[in-house]
Amino acid sequence: MRPPPDPTHAPAPAIRDRLRAALSAAASSAVGPTSDFDQNWPMPQGLGERPAGVLAAFHADGRLVLTKRASGLRHHPGQIALPGGKVDPGDADVVAAALREAHEEVGLDPAQVEVLGVLSPHRTVTGFAMFPVLAMIRGPFTPVPEAGEVDEVFTVPFAHVADPGRYRLERRQWRGDWRSYHVAAYGPHYIWGATARVLLALARRMAT
Repeated sequence: MRPPPDPTHAPAPAIRDRLRAALSAAASSAVGPTSDFDQNWPMPQGLGERPAGVLAAFHADGRLVLTKRASGLRHHPGQIALPGGKVDPGDADVVAAALREAHEEVGLDPAQVEVLGVLSPHRTVTGFAMFPVLAMIRGPFTPVPEAGEVDEVFTVPFAHVADPGRYRLERRQWRGDWRSYHVAAYGPHYIWGATARVLLALARRMAT
């Protein structure tokens, strides 16, 4: 007897179609750009927009690759993140930056990556315009965490990422003010802040 289908996984064509639908929704402005200020105080004037690229890379079965940043890092230690970083002078664009950083951080060969497109940027409180690059991973991939930068590489099922109902708002004090932020916890991993906000925007775009 054939086992029942696993609801947390989906065939590659279905995943690819859902991601392309998200790109179409972004192009039609169905869901606009996001920022760390969406649920909080007004965006400050003069905040920089240094470009950065992050790679939202999905396995054929829909699992999304995420990292846990090293606990010894100066910025955002121990936080959950998409592989990526700021655009360096040698990068052609945000896609090149995302692919380079993913290669460095998790050992993902750019030749294994099928880039589908780029979503609207997410503006961070630290002055970055973070562009999510949607992609599919071709074939098997065994991550290699970058020593000193990445403590862990793990995956989250597509069903968790793509369901807007998995995201909730929480609050904490930050620099003397209360700040609200999105959370999409998965097992022991506390996915929050900019990463959760970007993934929520992706889920909403796929739902339109």
